[in-house]
Amino acid sequence: MNIRSIAENDIEKITEIYNWYILNTPITFEVEAIHALEMKQRVQEKLQKYDWLVAEVNQEIVGYAYYGAFHPRSAYSHTVESTIYLKQDQIRKGFGQLLYRELIRSATEKGFRELIALIALPNQGSITLHQKLGFSESGVLKKVGFKFEQYIDVGIWQKSLL
Repeated sequence: MNIRSIAENDIEKITEIYNWYILNTPITFEVEAIHALEMKQRVQEKLQKYDWLVAEVNQEIVGYAYYGAFHPRSAYSHTVESTIYLKQDQIRKGFGQLLYRELIRSATEKGFRELIALIALPNQGSITLHQKLGFSESGVLKKVGFKFEQYIDVGIWQKSLL
């Protein structure tokens, strides 16, 4: 597996991966598929200060991960929120751990102190991944999301990088 910084020609593929989650799962709280142009703008915004990585196997993108501002107020400037998405047929092959470890390394090298992950519940796969990577559960926000005609809890997971 190769992990690298995102390139412009990756946008279509990562948009496809993300749109699958939008349309088929409550994992993301977006409810309508996005266009590649919107994804490109999101990537460009993150790359100004943060990192966005893709994982490839045999030159095929199998997933992506990024981090960005946890909250816009300046007192939160040392804390970032992380996100990871894998192609459905690439889950539970170890790619997520490798990709996320590289993302954690990047955030650490850039001097960020805390990494926050928000996990729509239930999602045992994501919880297990975050536990393996040293995240701890910090709390649960009850019924804060509404998608597919149901209210969804969100777990807050945190990892100190220092």
